[in-house]
Amino acid sequence: MSDLPPVARAAAGPFVAATGFDPVEASGTRVTGRAELGPDQHTPWGVVHGGVYCAIIESAASIGASAAVRERGQFAVGVNNNTDFLRSVTAGRVDVVAEPIQQGRTQQLWQVSLTREDGKLVARGQVRLQNVPLPGA
Repeated sequence: MSDLPPVARAAAGPFVAATGFDPVEASGTRVTGRAELGPDQHTPWGVVHGGVYCAIIESAASIGASAAVRERGQFAVGVNNNTDFLRSVTAGRVDVVAEPIQQGRTQQLWQVSLTREDGKLVARGQVRLQNVPLPGA
């Protein structure tokens, strides 16, 4: 994680680590990474909890959206997260790709996909984010 821009390192704190998400590439136009999923993210029925997918999707979008507005003294906060769960996973790696659909002065819209190692889509989400001033800026 040391090669990530400061905004990405800050966003990828302990909560993000608990989801299993490890950002690899982060810019204002693309975020990639992976998540190793297993029993720590399971529901009582032995599958990965859908909230984990929501958190990974919002984290990836927030990292990218914040990187996009950092030079303006801002960061981005999620105001809406729509996540579709397409396949269940019990364990293994999912690859994460986040890219903007729209980046405006006050809001951004990002699309994020999570795919299994076999290339099948596990979940996809769309996150609307508000650009807000950095604390102390």
